[in-house]
Amino acid sequence: MATGNTVTKTPVDELRAFELATRDLVGVALRSLDDLEVTLPQFRLLALLQEQGRCTSTHCAKELGVAGSSVTRLADRLHASGHLVRVADPSNRRIVALELTPQGRKLVQQATARRRRELSRVLDQIDPAQRAACATVLATLHERFQDGSGDQPRRAPL
Repeated sequence: MATGNTVTKTPVDELRAFELATRDLVGVALRSLDDLEVTLPQFRLLALLQEQGRCTSTHCAKELGVAGSSVTRLADRLHASGHLVRVADPSNRRIVALELTPQGRKLVQQATARRRRELSRVLDQIDPAQRAACATVLATLHERFQDGSGDQPRRAPL
C-alpha cells in the first residue's frame, strides 16, 4: 500500500481475505452459468460482445488474451447454437465482425441476473455501513487494476 512516499506491505491476514473474496466471487460467476449450455470461454466472448458491441475476431482475441484461432472456434460453436452471428464489414468484405443475437443477449442477461440475485442475497445480510465501505474499497481496487497498477492487462469480463 502506498501512502505519500511510504510503501507498506499488505499483512497476510488482509491478503488472505482478498484471496477468499476472489474465490467466492469467481464461484458466483461460475454458478451464474449453470444450466445455460455455454462454457466459461464461450460466455467470456458473449460478455465481451455485450459490453463492446460488434467486434472483429482479432479485437476479441486481443481483449480476451487468447489466440485468434480460439476465438474462431468459440464463434463457430456460438454461431451454431444461435448466440452470435458473423457480419461482413460493408467497406471491406474480408473483415468479418461478430455480433450477439437476441438469444446471445438474453443469455448474458440471464447470467448477470443470477449473479446479482446471489450477490444481493449475501450483501443484504451485511450492515449497510460495512457494505458501503467495502464497495468503496472494491471500486479503488478496480481502479488500480485498470490504471496499470496490477501485473496483468485488462481482460474481458468473466
